[in-house]
Amino acid sequence: MARPDGNDLKQYLGLMLLCLVLYLPGLTTLPPVDRDEARFVQATRQMLESKDFVRIRFQDKPRHKKPIGIYWLQAATVAMTGSSRTNDVWPYRLPSLLGALVAVLLTFGLGKSLFDRKTGLLAAMLTASSLLLVVEAHQATTDAALLATVVAAQGSLASVYVRARRGETVGWGTPILFWTAQGIGILIKGPITPLVSLVTILALLTMDRKMSHFRGLRLQLGIPLTAVIVCPWAIAITLATDGAFFSDALRSDLLPKLISGHESHGFLPGYYLLLVALTFWPGSLFLGPALRQAFKLRSRMAERFCLAWIIPVWFVFELIPTKLPHYILPIFPALSLITARLLLAGTKDAWDLSRWGLARVGFLVWVLVSVTLTATIVAFPVYIDGGFDMLTLWPALAAVLMLVLTAWNAFRGRLVEGAIVAALLAALVLAPTLHVIMPNADGLWLSRSVARAIQRYGESVSGLPPVVAAAGYHEPSLVFLCGTDTKLVNAPQAALHLRQNPGGLALIREGKDDLFHKTLSGSNGSVRLLERIQGFNYTKGKRMTLNLYGRSNK
Repeated sequence: MARPDGNDLKQYLGLMLLCLVLYLPGLTTLPPVDRDEARFVQATRQMLESKDFVRIRFQDKPRHKKPIGIYWLQAATVAMTGSSRTNDVWPYRLPSLLGALVAVLLTFGLGKSLFDRKTGLLAAMLTASSLLLVVEAHQATTDAALLATVVAAQGSLASVYVRARRGETVGWGTPILFWTAQGIGILIKGPITPLVSLVTILALLTMDRKMSHFRGLRLQLGIPLTAVIVCPWAIAITLATDGAFFSDALRSDLLPKLISGHESHGFLPGYYLLLVALTFWPGSLFLGPALRQAFKLRSRMAERFCLAWIIPVWFVFELIPTKLPHYILPIFPALSLITARLLLAGTKDAWDLSRWGLARVGFLVWVLVSVTLTATIVAFPVYIDGGFDMLTLWPALAAVLMLVLTAWNAFRGRLVEGAIVAALLAALVLAPTLHVIMPNADGLWLSRSVARAIQRYGESVSGLPPVVAAAGYHEPSLVFLCGTDTKLVNAPQAALHLRQNPGGLALIREGKDDLFHKTLSGSNGSVRLLERIQGFNYTKGKRMTLNLYGRSNK
């Protein structure tokens, strides 16, 4: 990738500002999201509590799925902010925000190297504002941080490839960056970063039939360097778990995803193609013609590299039975690059609705997605809490303005202006939605409501927060917000908890109360209902009522 110079400073600062406008709102106000984020942050908290930074656990159960990288990053940011003893989730999200920011800045550098400064800048804006990356930047999970390693590795690979085709020599810095990114990527999410680079190399080899294009990667350096990064923890976790971590990760996580739809996430091929209009929004307006143009220009080095990045990775993920929207995120920088290239081409037929059916279909789908997002924002508080929120008019009006101005510029042939308007106004749509509207929907955050109720009613002789036993509601966010000692049990066990711990509390899902009271019958002291909590359990897609009980003879 091209090195930054003084002329790039304004562009880098502008991109950083755009990222902060997109990623900061909601970071501190959104409660922990079930189930993946809540599991990650709780496991990280337990590392800090136990001072064991090798093994990964959720309460007393081993979490043998993802490697250690994201937990270390989260633990570092939590320790630096001094938030290890609070229930604030935002410090755990900082690695995702920083990962998204780094990925955007690296996309700019890659675009400058492959194409030119304008293409890199526009591509970085499209990547930054893509709906999927905005969402992932707010989640304390692996994917935003992983994207930074992918772009670093792919940028290094592009530099090696382009220089080799030009007959230029490759120094040591580029392969060191490539293999370092591979090692960090493995520590964050296993084989994904190496997979993206490997299939890109195989695609380029298929087209060029020249292995010499990749000698600059210096394999003799790379494998030992990657091993130095990965092996210390790999050895430590193998010894600490008697080899169970890798066997469990392979048997219970990786192989089930490759064989069938794991955890009810199975979909047929074509899933990501149907979803990309939403996940890559607002840049998806121009994506169809961009792919078409890039394929026409595949003999050029830059377009060829981007297609070798996009097509095989997309194909692999479409074939894997288990599908989640964020799996396809590693190709978004390449999609942004070819889209920016189309917009800056300056040819009249680049996006001509009168000539290209693909452009017409893409425009209609984009309008439908934009209108659906607008309607969803307005209807969200009504559906969740049963009341209209005037604040929803702000993002709704911004979405309408974006749709009108983007389409107006596009129809006048001002494609670059249209894309910039879409990226900037997307921030006005997403910022209030993530920072105010979603967090204010109390019915969506059952665990937060329970934690607040415990603060109101919970007492403990020791002065510590009371331990809660929950039956019928076992979301990981409840453990994070109410404490590691929270018991996820059945109704009789919750009753036994109250009997043995007069200062404790029991949280019982409505419908299981009879069994709870039956188990308690005949015990000393009565039980009183402290609060009834109602809301929508989005992980199960249904409304739920939870009853919080305590002993009346505390």
